[in-house]
Formats: sequence, C-alpha cells, structure tokens
Amino acid sequence: MADPADALPEILEIKRTLDGREKRFPCRLIEGDRRQAVLLFVAPAAMHVHGIDLPAGTVTFGHFWTDRPYNVYHWLDGRSGTIAFYFNLADQTVIDLARLEWRDLTIDVLATPAGRVDVLDEDELPRELDAATRAHIAEGKRAILADPRALMAEIEARTRELFPRAFPRGRGAGDR
Repeated sequence: MADPADALPEILEIKRTLDGREKRFPCRLIEGDRRQAVLLFVAPAAMHVHGIDLPAGTVTFGHFWTDRPYNVYHWLDGRSGTIAFYFNLADQTVIDLARLEWRDLTIDVLATPAGRVDVLDEDELPRELDAATRAHIAEGKRAILADPRALMAEIEARTRELFPRAFPRGRGAGDR
C-alpha cells in the first residue's frame, strides 16, 4: 500500500557546514513559502543522537524559517509521540519549491518533553570564526534558551496542526 505522505511534493534539504561540507536529504514538503517551511522525513534506519535513540521509522517534522537564527527537527515515535526537539543554529536559509538550503552553525540544542535541555558541540566551533557569525550564534542560543518550553509548545502545536496533511489516516505503532 502506498504511503499517504508520497502524495506530498518532493523537496531536497541541503545542509552545508561551516567548513563547506554538504549533506542532502530527500524530504516531502508539508507546507511552505519563501519565508518558512515544514518538511517531512521518515528515518530509513535507526540513529542515536546525543543519548536519544531514534528507531527506523522515526518521523521528523523539520521546521525552517528564513528570519530565525535556528531551525528545529521535531522527532516523533511510531505512535506520534514527541521524542525530542533538535534545534540547529543556522543561517543562510533559502527556501524554494524544489529545495531548502541552510548553513549549519555547528552548535545545536537538544530539548526533551521531560525537561532536558542541552547545548551541544560548542567545543567544535572553529576558533577563526568571524564576529558576525559568532554574534548570530549567540543570538540563536538566546532565542532558544530564553524560554525553551514555550518554543517547544509552539513547535508541538504546529506539528500537530500539520500532522493530518502528512498522515491523513493517522499513524500508529505499526505504521512505518
């Protein structure tokens, strides 16, 4: 049986790192315009990210904006329960119909419904980073850490609002 999400338009997420490396992820566009977008990605294999187990079939709603200093992956389990929120400090986000490009600024924030909030990878930030990028990173951290609960509630509500577009008949434990 065809996956209902297959009816959503394809879009390519392109992530570039500070050192110029690039990763590409084929996704589905749930909704978007040139200022914001929400993408769907279903993990084909299990992953382990900073102490969080993401089994194969983990659903990711990726929330992107051109005017925010971060994006966020909202990870959901097979019963559509929230596993975690993974904020990427980001800039240079460009959204069009076929692709979404952004630059990963190394530092991430992992937040869970249980209250865990961890700033990650600060030790990996290049020493020679320019002042403008450092200021953008500091702004992004402030924006997330000022009230992570409110931000998680905003993202959760938006995901729940869009969930029926990706999964019109819902998604249960056996759906993968």
